[in-house]
Amino acid sequence: MNQKTLSSTPILRAALTWGLIVGAVVAVVAAVAGAVVAGPEGAWSGVIGAAVGVIFPALTALSILIANRWYGQDTFLPIYFGIVMGGWVVKFALVLVALLVISRIEWIVSPMFFFALVAAAIGAITVDLVVMARMRLPHVSDTTLPETNPEV
Repeated sequence: MNQKTLSSTPILRAALTWGLIVGAVVAVVAAVAGAVVAGPEGAWSGVIGAAVGVIFPALTALSILIANRWYGQDTFLPIYFGIVMGGWVVKFALVLVALLVISRIEWIVSPMFFFALVAAAIGAITVDLVVMARMRLPHVSDTTLPETNPEV
């Protein structure tokens, strides 16, 4: 693979890092709140809800980072769109399977799971917005102009 990197790579890495940090904070808060409200089942419901709310948004940034490794090759665009679109299809299927499996677990405290999931999803979206707003990315960041012949 080519060693060129896209200028969006640090932005996506920052979004992933901060998203996981916010997700861990949400998981801890949800675990404590769940333990207070519904005991151990509530705590685990909160942790699982927070994990679902953080992992699935992170998969998109992760798939883009993986696809960016082929930047600079002739086959970059087909590989990029194959990985990103394939990742979205896989993520969609995993969300459906995860929610079906989790809905059948008897000890899950549904309100705790729901509120932790929503809090983690809002946290992930907020992190993405803040990271994108604060990072500086030029409009023509990854373009190179053809070399000119000084003899002409």
